[in-house]
Amino acid sequence: MKRFVHIYILFILLFSACTDDLEQSNPNVVTEENFWETEDDVLSGLAATYKVLRDVNNGYWGVRGVELANGRGDDFYLRNDVRALYQLSTFTNDATTGTPAAMFTGFYTGIFRANQIIENTTEIASISEGKKKELIAEANFLRALNYFHLTINFKSVPIITTVPEMREDYFVEKSSEIEVWGQVEKDLKVAKENLPESYPEEWKGRATKGAAIGYLGKAYLYQEKWSEAEAEFSLLSEPNGNSKAPFDYNLLDKYGDNFIAEMDNNKESLFEIQNQDVGGSDPWAGENADESQGVTTAQEFAPPEVGGWFEAFPTNKIFNEFKKEKTIDGDYDPRMYATLIWDYPGATFYNKPFSEFELQFGFNSLIKKYQNYNDDNEGIWISEINEKALRYADILLMYAESLIMQGKTLEAYPLINRIRNRANLTDLKTGLNQESLMEEVRHQRMIEFFREGLRFYDLKRWGLLEEEIQDSDKVGREYFNLSKHEYFPIPQNELNTNPNIEQNPNW
Repeated sequence: MKRFVHIYILFILLFSACTDDLEQSNPNVVTEENFWETEDDVLSGLAATYKVLRDVNNGYWGVRGVELANGRGDDFYLRNDVRALYQLSTFTNDATTGTPAAMFTGFYTGIFRANQIIENTTEIASISEGKKKELIAEANFLRALNYFHLTINFKSVPIITTVPEMREDYFVEKSSEIEVWGQVEKDLKVAKENLPESYPEEWKGRATKGAAIGYLGKAYLYQEKWSEAEAEFSLLSEPNGNSKAPFDYNLLDKYGDNFIAEMDNNKESLFEIQNQDVGGSDPWAGENADESQGVTTAQEFAPPEVGGWFEAFPTNKIFNEFKKEKTIDGDYDPRMYATLIWDYPGATFYNKPFSEFELQFGFNSLIKKYQNYNDDNEGIWISEINEKALRYADILLMYAESLIMQGKTLEAYPLINRIRNRANLTDLKTGLNQESLMEEVRHQRMIEFFREGLRFYDLKRWGLLEEEIQDSDKVGREYFNLSKHEYFPIPQNELNTNPNIEQNPNW
């Protein structure tokens, strides 16, 4: 994966070349005619497709995407510095709000690039048939990832699985939510069948068979296909919560190690977005040679005392949720110490006593997870910490949920206890019914995955969005309208340019 950083620029030049009718061609210019000839060309295409995932403006795991995925939850607040972010966090957004529109563009950019790979790789004679299947499966995984996040954010969207040849081919009507999920499943099944279990060290970070299985199970879970979800998760985990051969996933001993750069690509990670302080020096440059391959998210969330822009804050609801249960030793949950920083004895942040930081907006804590808090400040702008898109902890809790929802409550206990034991909590009390076990799963997911972009979508699929947002200290909760805000509207620019697309209901 690290090699991708150095080769993706070639691919993005693909359509920048002039294509007239002259018989002569410049061998130094990348065109459709002289590209897609070697495996390196496909790797360049894949690199460009991965790259969109962390793009500063349009990437779902870039700074704006992280803010979008977290900002609507009852556990998160985005202040009013950036109008579009404040709108989506306070449920005052509309079809012209910029950040959801940027993500919509980013998803289809990734889909377009994946489609190119799928179509062109089959024609490259120098690649073996087995390697072709593997490379195409990687593009299928990336296409599925984009459609997965399109449908959980925008519901019904156009399905495009070929490279448009004419202008009119871009104007596609929406497919139903069920059809989009069907496409996600189809792509992930191809990926599951053909992706390798692992890569050599230099390619660490690329999608694997385990990642495809994990996302396929997650896609089933989001559709309440409980038995299908169970079947996928059971390929990754034994009933006792240990990794299942041939996979070697496991929980890290220390929860907080998941969110520091030194522990990127660890055994708990099934798929993560690669960030590096390489390339250009400008993290806001867009797709050109000046762009850094790191992200600015840590700088955005850091307090002003250490060079941050203090854009995001944990609500007091999540702060209090962490305090509901103490460990075997009578201390706070270690996940609380790894996730938040607050005024406790000996608390330090960026090598400063916590007393030197000013709490704002009435909140009791600041975000610690994914911050470079061992440095003196965030003044460099560029963070190298990889975003963990899918962790083994998520697999265990989703596996438990799929069992509970089928009434297999006894089988869920060991999976939940793996999460609890890592946090130095006692085993669950036996004899709990289905609802009590689901209440435990909901509690564990809330504190385990804060700042990982899952809370809003968990609440939505549980049917608890309105209840939990209203029962919170979230700014803007009074503007939440369930019939509208479950999904974003189709962006106005898309409506203006695509005559065949319709707006989502109630927008």
